[in-house]
Amino acid sequence: MKKLKFYMIGLVPGLIIVFFILNKKGASCSGYLPNSRVIAETLSKDFKYSDSFKNEMNTYKINEKFLKDEIITNGKVDFDRSHAQKKPCPDYLLVYPKDNPTYEVTFEKCEEIVTLNSLKKLK
Repeated sequence: MKKLKFYMIGLVPGLIIVFFILNKKGASCSGYLPNSRVIAETLSKDFKYSDSFKNEMNTYKINEKFLKDEIITNGKVDFDRSHAQKKPCPDYLLVYPKDNPTYEVTFEKCEEIVTLNSLKKLK
């Protein structure tokens, strides 16, 4: 019991110190999750729009800034309906927003470029 007491006396202040140091630096662990990684990789590549995707963007009055800053950045990849292991270009289905999705985007993420294939409005 004495060892546990000394362990806790060192562990708790150590965790608090580490928390404050990492918090000041803006570090987070959220970038390691599969959804975050796919979105970060997607946003780092050049975008290519299919003709149908361009038409759907015009129909729903969605511009490129809203697409990148809101739909893709804050969307959630549906891995059950995606083909993440497909070679050479995996394709993904992304829904936005995460709760009660309004939009559904399908895209292929290749080595150098992301091809956006379809945009659907669900509601």
